[in-house]
Amino acid sequence: LVLLIANILRIAFWFGRRFELPLLFQSMTMIVTMLTMLELCVRLARGSVVIPRRFLDFDTKYFWKWSNFEDYVQFLCVFVVVVGVLTSYLYTWTLYVELLGLVSLVTEAMLGMPQFLKNHSTKSTAGMSISMVLGWLAGDVFKTVYFVIQNAPFQFFICGSLQIALDVAILSQVYLYQGKRSVNP
Repeated sequence: LVLLIANILRIAFWFGRRFELPLLFQSMTMIVTMLTMLELCVRLARGSVVIPRRFLDFDTKYFWKWSNFEDYVQFLCVFVVVVGVLTSYLYTWTLYVELLGLVSLVTEAMLGMPQFLKNHSTKSTAGMSISMVLGWLAGDVFKTVYFVIQNAPFQFFICGSLQIALDVAILSQVYLYQGKRSVNP
């Protein structure tokens, strides 16, 4: 959900403040990829569904825990229409456009936060390798350098910087908790 929302918002941001086309195409590719993965997950989980849950039930307790892929598509269509209408009316308003970009990219930048919080609460990084986190860090450094070289909107730099900081924090946890067993809170 987070990556779908972040990338839909990033596409809307593009209409208010044009940035590099490869970054726009990356968002489109990410949406297609995430929808494909979501469809597969829903299809695989369908056999274990006891009580079918639907988007149109409007039960917040089961938000994003629906039984059918079509329900996810319905929600995303509603979200796209709402964001599209807002953006079509407000795309000339600088504050709206800059906030849209900031929300989009900070949302994406914080993807590692649940992992960081889980590691902190369990005092363990079991299953994580230093090379994996170093790979995240290298990717985020290169991406941020690209944003700077291409003079991308400042939101991209903020996103990259937050991701680098989070990567470093998780990397420090890997070193700090190395060899320690998980502590369940």
